[in-house]
Amino acid sequence: MIPGSPTALRNSWALFFGGGIESPARTPSTIIYDRPHRQLRRFDRLAPGTGNPVLLVPPLAVDASCYDLRPSQSLARYLIDADRQPYVIDYGRITRDDRDLGLEEWIDDIVPTAIAQVSAEHAGASVEVIAWSLGGIISLLTAADHPELPIASVTTLGTPMDFREHPLLAPVRILGRITGGREIAYATHIFGGIPALFVQAGFRGMALPRELTRPLFIARNAGRTEALARMEAIDRFIAAMPGYPGRLYRQMYRQIVIGNQLATGKVRLDRERVIDLAKVECRVLLVGSKADNIAPARAIAPGTEVLTGAKEVQFVEVPGMNHLALVAGPTAPSTTWPHILEFLRAER
Repeated sequence: MIPGSPTALRNSWALFFGGGIESPARTPSTIIYDRPHRQLRRFDRLAPGTGNPVLLVPPLAVDASCYDLRPSQSLARYLIDADRQPYVIDYGRITRDDRDLGLEEWIDDIVPTAIAQVSAEHAGASVEVIAWSLGGIISLLTAADHPELPIASVTTLGTPMDFREHPLLAPVRILGRITGGREIAYATHIFGGIPALFVQAGFRGMALPRELTRPLFIARNAGRTEALARMEAIDRFIAAMPGYPGRLYRQMYRQIVIGNQLATGKVRLDRERVIDLAKVECRVLLVGSKADNIAPARAIAPGTEVLTGAKEVQFVEVPGMNHLALVAGPTAPSTTWPHILEFLRAER
């Protein structure tokens, strides 16, 4: 499409002066309950789904729209079309007032309450949990420490299990071992956590080539409405990112990133409490990609050696997917999502 075509001119006007290329179009949903940092929504369907219900668990510091970015990039819609009933937890905004929230709130309350509610909505059926990034860590820790929960399976997307296999974090881990993580402790105490602005800047920084080539991308794709709509949806997604609670971020930094405790199979939340990942009993699917610079596949695969108590553990590597694309990219419907559906259909 040549830059001066009518489509290119309309797109350029809409992008820079109008209301945008494409208005957000979320999949209709119904709120099951709405409490601070734990809103549960059921995606609407015309008829009851088959199989176990599915709970989508987002990471922290990410908007729940990651599972429903736009109609053609919506794992929620894909599951509905596959005759499943998906639900999603929405944590809402994280502010300085939430600075004392830690992993315990998610592992002992937010995620277990959602799982129990989803199960109750389906006459006690077991729940298939699908979680992206840090959401996967939280979901696995929940399954390990709460065997009473009706969890049929946990699928993680881009969830690192061995941070020694994450080359970009090597300098951070060296610094953290030298300082004991004091730099993060000071920063999170000053700000009450990691503010949304910093999270957004960090996400853009991890995708620096995209940010640097953005003007060229727009110029080359001025007449390609779909390409610009995808770019716009990602920009909206990043702009909606909330922050991290201070205490939770310190736990993640010290225990998970610096201490690499997931790789050992035992995560120490405090002096008295250690969560043993070998106690995860449900089926587990780990999905990763070599092209993911935030959670490369080689940092995910070791989970198969850690989750020794699971009924089944599979690791699947998908081609050419960055961190967000793994869950909501334009090729996810032909790469990531079919693996998830195949895994769910093999439920026992």
